[in-house]
Amino acid sequence: MFGVAGVRVLAAEADEVCLRLLVETDVDVGGCHGCGVVARLHDRQVQQLHDAPWGHRQVLVRWRKRVWRCHEDACPVVTFIETHPLAAPRAKLTRRAVGWATDAISDDDATVSGLARRLGVDWHTVWDAVKLEAQRRLQHPDRLDRISALGVDEHVWRPGRFGAGREVTGIVDLSRDQQGRVRARLLDLVLGRSGPAYSRWLDAQPEAFRTTITQAALDPFRGYANALRDSLPDAVQVLDAFHVVKLGTQVVDEVRRRVQQEQLGRRGHKHDPLYTIRGLLRHGAEHLSDRQARRLAAGLHAGDPDGEVELAWVCYQQLRAIYSGPQPPAARRRLAEKVLASFHTCPIPEIARLGRTLRAWRTQVLAYFDTGGLSNGGTEAINGLIEKARRVGHGFRNFSNYRLRMLLAANGERGTRRVTPPR
Repeated sequence: MFGVAGVRVLAAEADEVCLRLLVETDVDVGGCHGCGVVARLHDRQVQQLHDAPWGHRQVLVRWRKRVWRCHEDACPVVTFIETHPLAAPRAKLTRRAVGWATDAISDDDATVSGLARRLGVDWHTVWDAVKLEAQRRLQHPDRLDRISALGVDEHVWRPGRFGAGREVTGIVDLSRDQQGRVRARLLDLVLGRSGPAYSRWLDAQPEAFRTTITQAALDPFRGYANALRDSLPDAVQVLDAFHVVKLGTQVVDEVRRRVQQEQLGRRGHKHDPLYTIRGLLRHGAEHLSDRQARRLAAGLHAGDPDGEVELAWVCYQQLRAIYSGPQPPAARRRLAEKVLASFHTCPIPEIARLGRTLRAWRTQVLAYFDTGGLSNGGTEAINGLIEKARRVGHGFRNFSNYRLRMLLAANGERGTRRVTPPR
């Protein structure tokens, strides 16, 4: 009924709200901790514990603990209370309840306040126990083993706060398994969005960890690149494909707005030709329907007399084809080299600026093909889990608590844990 080895149920009482159990251990003999002599039963103490819920009911456990007395005159120990893995001394939650609450936060996006209601205890009681369990799991010796690829990105952990201390850097494991799949997991969060913040974290890791890192994905931020250069000089840096294509999308939009301003003397309005196709300009050519293609051609013909927007859109399509084209990787690599060699000579200033940016990241762009297509996609997926966990938590004020909650929510084990059947 209780499901804990070495513990037997003496009495049970249930109502619509709570299941109350009276339990004791089946140990009849206790040895003194000081001298090892067999102690004698002296008294009983009752420790009240809250266990994992039983259906919709709270579970209240009253543990009749034995108090042993040592009768060895030379022993400094007089009396002592028995212990059992059921719960720690003076705890209010059973270890099973702590594991249940920690798994619920990790796998089911549960809130601490909701778990406290299910268990029938205070918020601080649940979080203090979960925090210790989370720290214990993070100190597992194998947690940083067999990591070959890293991802890095930043996000704002306190959106309502202004000034310093809002941004954090997230470090993500992007290693592939034997099937070549990436099961991303969050390794750590550090305050600050800068190269030194990332570098300090890398330098603080053991040498055995750093030597196994062979690849690292990043967005076009020179601070992270410098940190990798200094702390992981042998790792291959790969510029994330999403951010590269995003630069092309931004350039097309900049050219469209500039041409609109030159043609109309104002920003675009609802029925202006270029404004009506602003969404279609972000599409891939292969995704346009016949009707959308006609709308796009009509908008460019009416609002782009010099063909600047159309040329920017063609360049954007070439940039997309590097990563999503139907050609084999060797052909797409040749296209990437062609883009890197030609964009900076384009007469459109926005495209030329993009070309200079890509040339500055040439090694990192071409490394995409040398690493089998490593990207920061797993890092963006982790950011999505973090955003959801932060919304569920209704905001955070303490960064240490925020870090632990996010490490639980994005530990890479979601959906893989075996569900314990109900008692």
